[in-house]
Amino acid sequence: MTLTPAPEPVVPRPGPEIRPTAVRPRSPESPHGPDAGRFVGPGPDTGRGRDAGHGPDAGPAPLLPRAVCEAALTALLLFLIVTAVRWLVGPDPGAAAARPAVLGAVVGTLLALFMMSPPGRCSGGHLNPAVTLALWRLGAFPGREVVPYAVAQLTGSVFGVWCAGLVWGPVTARPPVRHASVRADPAWGDATVLAAEAGVLAGSTLMLSVLLASPGGRRVLPYAVGLTTALVIGVLGPLSGGSANPARQFGPALLAGDTGRLWVYVLGPALGAVLGAWLAGRTGLRRTAG
Repeated sequence: MTLTPAPEPVVPRPGPEIRPTAVRPRSPESPHGPDAGRFVGPGPDTGRGRDAGHGPDAGPAPLLPRAVCEAALTALLLFLIVTAVRWLVGPDPGAAAARPAVLGAVVGTLLALFMMSPPGRCSGGHLNPAVTLALWRLGAFPGREVVPYAVAQLTGSVFGVWCAGLVWGPVTARPPVRHASVRADPAWGDATVLAAEAGVLAGSTLMLSVLLASPGGRRVLPYAVGLTTALVIGVLGPLSGGSANPARQFGPALLAGDTGRLWVYVLGPALGAVLGAWLAGRTGLRRTAG
């Protein structure tokens, strides 16, 4: 019989002490995603810090450059609108049925391009005081900056229309161009036009509240805004005027002396923005950007 010695016990060698690493709990994300706190407007993934060139963790870009971007883009938009109207209806009054659709396609495309441009990404690409108001009521824009943005947009509107008059001459001031000032169908009274303008902005605000709630929605937002604008101008242009933007009518009406209904085109969209944000809150669509 062969005796096998018992195996020696294995003694663990001393090694570096391994300490458990504490896992920090993740803070809950905002419903807008990780970049929501820097969001200032409807442009694609627009950020106050990142898109303004200050780095991903920087604070808001200064108000002045963003307001200047709003004024410049609004001025360019109105200049191009007057230019389009001048060549659509100026020398030749024919083909009236196609004008609203063509103008709507032009303006909708311009809006989408401006929102995605570097200045649009810097400011948020509102180009509309009612949109700025709506974003504030939705919690996506600071209230203290609503008035500076609106002043910039209205100033840009006047400047853009004035520049178009300088470039294209007296034809822009005479009928049927009249600085591209919109006019409702004579059968539409003030109350009807006011309701139409408010209804468009209420629906647009609800659309904003849905699309701003996710990064994917923000990416398609410029296209959605452009398409909506084209439809509004194409369908409501011959009826209510299809403005849906106080800045769209402010400069043209002021320079054309067509201010009788200007209050309708200013008050209607503003009321619609507030109503749309209220409906978004009541239906659970409203999301905050903080």
